[in-house]
Amino acid sequence: MLQRVNPGNKSLADYRSIVPRDLYDEIQDLANRLDGARVLHVNPTAFGGGVAEILYTLVPLMRDVGLDCDWALMFGAEPFFNVTKNFHNALQGADYELTIEDRAIYEEYNRQSAAALVDSGEEWDIMFVHDPQPALLKHFTDGLSPETKWIWRCHIDTSTPNRQVLDYLSPYVKDYDAQIYTMRDYTPPDVELPGLTIIPPAIDPLSPKNMALAADDARYIANQFGVDTERPFILQVSRFDPWKDPLGVIDAYRIVKEEVPEVQLVLIGSMAHDDPEGWDYWYKTTEHAGGDQDIFLFNNLTNVGAIEVNAFQALADVVIQKSIREGFGLVVAEALWKGRPLVAGRVGGIPMQVTDGGGLLVDTIPEAAAACTKLLKDPEFAYNMGRYGKEHVRKHYLTPRLLRDDLLLFAKLLGV
Repeated sequence: MLQRVNPGNKSLADYRSIVPRDLYDEIQDLANRLDGARVLHVNPTAFGGGVAEILYTLVPLMRDVGLDCDWALMFGAEPFFNVTKNFHNALQGADYELTIEDRAIYEEYNRQSAAALVDSGEEWDIMFVHDPQPALLKHFTDGLSPETKWIWRCHIDTSTPNRQVLDYLSPYVKDYDAQIYTMRDYTPPDVELPGLTIIPPAIDPLSPKNMALAADDARYIANQFGVDTERPFILQVSRFDPWKDPLGVIDAYRIVKEEVPEVQLVLIGSMAHDDPEGWDYWYKTTEHAGGDQDIFLFNNLTNVGAIEVNAFQALADVVIQKSIREGFGLVVAEALWKGRPLVAGRVGGIPMQVTDGGGLLVDTIPEAAAACTKLLKDPEFAYNMGRYGKEHVRKHYLTPRLLRDDLLLFAKLLGV
């Protein structure tokens, strides 16, 4: 049996004062039509990264509205995660040679995970598979009911992929009943996706990472980590990998510091067991910081968890997300929800979150530095930007909207 994750409990009623009434009522109607539907989410890890964060809210909310929903982790070990990290990068355009050995590793762990699903004897109406790691599950699960509907959710940008990896995965992905992408521009070129569905991700406004936090409490938390909350600081929250460009963030900070010498930089990243590249890039980032006492690097293994991230985001004078490639960028929505002024790369799903007035989009390190400097020197402009961004997220990127969109797809696939 695959390992199950306990995501805790949540109630849709707690979101009633946050989301529009018509959205709340639509969810209730869909839930009544889907009452008792059996749904299993499968991904490779229960911590680190946006997919796990989403599932910790989405799974209990699906249960709360009447679905029989669970979350399982596929089998994996270091050789498998090394291969799938390469897949992840390659699907975003990185160079990579897919070898026979890598294919064998990838297929074996998918085969073992599929066998565990079949051997459990459980039946599901919806199998909801997330990202490339478990993408072959459907191919290897002939023992499940033919009535089961399969969904593959791609959380990354595959618009300019490594063709060798794409051509290998495409036949398996096309076999799913539905393929979910964040936006149409993310879909791979020249690949027919018969069940293509566009559903952007969302954040949970009531999670420890995003719930309202008193300013005094936020300052108390940040001060414990050595950051001087009486001085301005720029913040980036992301995994440590080349696509998030923490080295470029440091370079931009150094330009800003020439005009705003009191500024500090905080970089926070989560380490996930399915990301073996993370520590390598952590060390590169530390080396690039060069011992600067105003640069702070934290991660979830140095006691910086959800509440701490919340505190730093709530206090940041500027939140930066200088991604080179991006799936959606949940941290962008998190920053906007907290009313923080934002500087972000013009890539992936970031522009759809940053509408006119809700943030500054940039393409280069000098542009990022100039935008940060402008926000630090013009507090009124920064405040108005943050206020606009918060309302945009309220309308479009909170979890109840994601729940509604998923339930709509379930109802369509199950014909209810």
